[in-house]
Amino acid sequence: MKEVQAADRTTQMPTPHSPLPDPLSKVAWRIVPFICLLYVLNILDRANVGFARLAMQDDLGLTKAAFDLGYGMFYVGYILFEVPSNLLMRRFGARRWIARIMITWGLVSAATMFASDLWTFYALRILLGIAEAGFFPGIILYLSDWFPDRQRAKMTAFFMLAIGVANVFGNPLSGWIMDQFDGVNGWHGWQWLFLLEGLPTSLVGVTVLFYLQDSPSEARWLSEDERNWLVAHLAEEDSQRQAQHGPDRWQAMLQPRVWLLIAIYFTVAVGSNAGGAYFPTLIKEQYGSATNFQIGLLTALPHLCAIVVMSLVGISSDRTGERRWHLAGSALLAAGGWSLVAWGPSPIVALVGLCLAQMGMMSMLPVFWTLPGVFLSGVAAAGGIALINSVANIGGFFGASILGQLGLWSITAILFSGSVLSATSLRRWHAGRSSTAEVGDE
Repeated sequence: MKEVQAADRTTQMPTPHSPLPDPLSKVAWRIVPFICLLYVLNILDRANVGFARLAMQDDLGLTKAAFDLGYGMFYVGYILFEVPSNLLMRRFGARRWIARIMITWGLVSAATMFASDLWTFYALRILLGIAEAGFFPGIILYLSDWFPDRQRAKMTAFFMLAIGVANVFGNPLSGWIMDQFDGVNGWHGWQWLFLLEGLPTSLVGVTVLFYLQDSPSEARWLSEDERNWLVAHLAEEDSQRQAQHGPDRWQAMLQPRVWLLIAIYFTVAVGSNAGGAYFPTLIKEQYGSATNFQIGLLTALPHLCAIVVMSLVGISSDRTGERRWHLAGSALLAAGGWSLVAWGPSPIVALVGLCLAQMGMMSMLPVFWTLPGVFLSGVAAAGGIALINSVANIGGFFGASILGQLGLWSITAILFSGSVLSATSLRRWHAGRSSTAEVGDE
């Protein structure tokens, strides 16, 4: 009798192999553009301090080293609150928690306009890190709740296009705001920059409450058949992952594979955050007579190149199921780009180097963030992804200071080490094939 009942349920409930319409395209069009918008605002509010430093550093009477440290202070709050924030998202749901993050970080970012000396600048940067903690790993976790392994690098790449889009449009916008609003109402241009780019984030955060759903089972914009197909498909992947790697345990966050990923991500965190802090300054050094708006346009070029290359790398990695060489090759491209900037016999060569560096660093990200989901799920995935992002972003804390104190060649060496580590350690990591997803196996 039980066997008959089980058979009846099998015929009623779609399996991952049922001949139903694949809903992933509908999910992608519904979710990815919106979270791209959220990430665009995130990048603007995080990176605009690198542009603001063109005037803010002198206005506050800060030394180069002091400003670099303040840039990194963001990661003090970010690192401390990253794991708790991601675990709280599992408790309260993605919709409410992502909305909370956006509303608070937008308000704190806008409040940075009131920085008046070294200590208020440091305090506001730490508060911004606390407010924003959990956003990026939360989105990565959210994508894993909606997309199977084989589609995740492509979806992550599309989501991360927001990095390039934010900088392509955000850098010229930041330069324009600083040029046009300087002195209005007695405020500096950089004060207007924080205000005009911070408040919209909080407003969009409110819309998250009405637009996102916590899981596919709540997606009423999918048909019942599409919803059942997707839920069953993701459940099967999750059960296979647990069968291969064991049930979720807190100990999963401490296994060697997690710390290997932390080491790899540390290298790109150093490079990308050094770039965020110094790209406008490096370009100003090469093109000294340019206005802030013109510097913004030139700074946008590396990010425009990165949009194209990152998309192609993510699609290629998903299509082939290969992760190791896509990740290692991207890191090597980034190292080569930074070496051109360091060598830089002319402004054109330096600008080409910045383009290559940004292309490589951004192309690492969509491939890298598919890897934790191969062996982590549930609570372990929430904690593990947050742990990787928070601990590795210690590199973000030191990135600007490393470049400022040790020079451009130091960033080249760090990203080259990331390429070597990826090539030598990720020997059998393939998308959607958990039986071969072993790190370091021969």
